[in-house]
Amino acid sequence: MKTNLVFLEKIQHLKYPFQPLKRSHALLACSLFVWIFVFLYLTEPLDVNVLNTQEKLTYLPLYGAAGALAYLCMLPFQHWLLKRRNGNWFLLDEFIFLLVFVVVGFILARVVYRYVIVYGEPNPYSLGYYLLSLYLPAISIVLPIIVLGRWGMGRYHEKRLENTKVEIKGEGNYEGLRLSLNAIICVKSDDNYIEVSYLSGTIVKKQVIRGKLSQVENDIASLLRTHRSFLINPHHFLQWKMEQGKASIELNHTIFVPVSKTYATALKAQLNFTTN
Repeated sequence: MKTNLVFLEKIQHLKYPFQPLKRSHALLACSLFVWIFVFLYLTEPLDVNVLNTQEKLTYLPLYGAAGALAYLCMLPFQHWLLKRRNGNWFLLDEFIFLLVFVVVGFILARVVYRYVIVYGEPNPYSLGYYLLSLYLPAISIVLPIIVLGRWGMGRYHEKRLENTKVEIKGEGNYEGLRLSLNAIICVKSDDNYIEVSYLSGTIVKKQVIRGKLSQVENDIASLLRTHRSFLINPHHFLQWKMEQGKASIELNHTIFVPVSKTYATALKAQLNFTTN
């Protein structure tokens, strides 16, 4: 029993390749439309063999549209699940997504069958027969295409992210930090150490590394100096603040960074250039 619980715990936290771009999922939905139509036309499940050519060309695209629509309807649910996981996507999430997709797909396919294909017919297939003998055999062929498509998109996205990552190196035995440039919010210097504030999913984390701020500034030219002890990523810039004659900058996630007079003029020019 304990072994099973440990296994389930590992599954829940096993990361899975994920593509966050909506246009990629829209492309997959279009591909799904074409694949379902071609699959039904050539293999003739769902009693497609009783249809003539004209009826196939009329009705089968509706099944393809139902599959594509089912996938697109899942995207808000996917977004909610991703947000609930703080921007991370796990194997369990993928399984839940696919399971709900199968259910939504069945509902839409049944609607097409009942209210379009056999509308007005006296003896349509029962719900149970349609599910077990028609829908499940068909979805067992279609689903692997979706699984491979989503996995491939996720791996492509991860590879692109990996190629854009930057490294903040640590001195001595201290480990460095390798992450996406846009994940870095700011870097603070404290004697011989630097503190990096960065995003992990949607959660702000901090890591202390032995190193010099000047070295980080030289290694990552996109970061801007605001103060002798601070570098910021302009990607997270929100607005300027002025309190009691002292300037500061507000970054995403309610992070405030001081701005010294030495860097203020150049910083304003750089921010205007990078944020416009």
